[in-house]
Amino acid sequence: MRILEKHKEKILILALALLALDIVVWRGVLASSAETRFLFLDVGQGDSELVEFPAGGGQAGGVQLLIDGGPPTGAVLRELGRALAPTDRYIDLVLMTHPQEDHFGGLIEVLRQYDVGAFLSSGRSRDTDAYRELIRVIEERGIRMVELGAGDRIRTSGGTVRILSPTPDLLRSDDLNDTTLVARVESGGVSALFTGDAGAPVERTLVRAGVSPVDILKVGHHGSKFSSSEEFLRALRPAVAVIEVGKNSYGHPTSETLARLRAAGAAIFRTDERGTIEVRLGGLGLQVFTAR
Repeated sequence: MRILEKHKEKILILALALLALDIVVWRGVLASSAETRFLFLDVGQGDSELVEFPAGGGQAGGVQLLIDGGPPTGAVLRELGRALAPTDRYIDLVLMTHPQEDHFGGLIEVLRQYDVGAFLSSGRSRDTDAYRELIRVIEERGIRMVELGAGDRIRTSGGTVRILSPTPDLLRSDDLNDTTLVARVESGGVSALFTGDAGAPVERTLVRAGVSPVDILKVGHHGSKFSSSEEFLRALRPAVAVIEVGKNSYGHPTSETLARLRAAGAAIFRTDERGTIEVRLGGLGLQVFTAR
């Protein structure tokens, strides 16, 4: 698929309507959106993605899915403020891939400041003060909690979210990275795979299960050498690979991972270099917008 790169200082998305079928959440219509937008938010050394689905049947607005919220630095609130209309204080679905603070820490303030239809997770918990605060806010705000695993699916009027992992075995792993909710999003002719911190055990499971090619890959574990194996990338054949990463002492993204991504033919975009990254389908192929 052809890739077009564009730059802009600010990304505005005006939308929202209703979520249909599997998880029922109703809300008012604010504006219209005709295409799916995939935003990879610049939250430093952490993950946070916003997917906005188009509405079906000519309706205005579409469902919003926020995946992870990065660390508790306020960065996710800043980026959501730039991405959403000022009057937009509702997010249909918030999905936590796994209970590590660089993925859920920022969600605590998101849940305090935005109305949320449902909170999705694998059900795996963690005995830390930050995680207990997350659960306290969810309960205090009366947000519905939904546990998901491999084989589950969410259908909206504008697309589908398929949960590919964790399997029951991976969910019991001592390594929290193995418990990551891996989600494949399909909408408007575009497919994207959100891998959280999934590493080699998860990738092997997905390859054995026959994971399909995707247009967009959220690179696993910030570009760690233990993710994005040759076998996995050969199965996925992504056109665009987005690495969410900030200043860190782990060497992320590693030279080995970058080399494997290039060998797979993916165009690589990094939030530490480009800021928030938006990908959507245009008339000539995938269009990539970067904040820097």
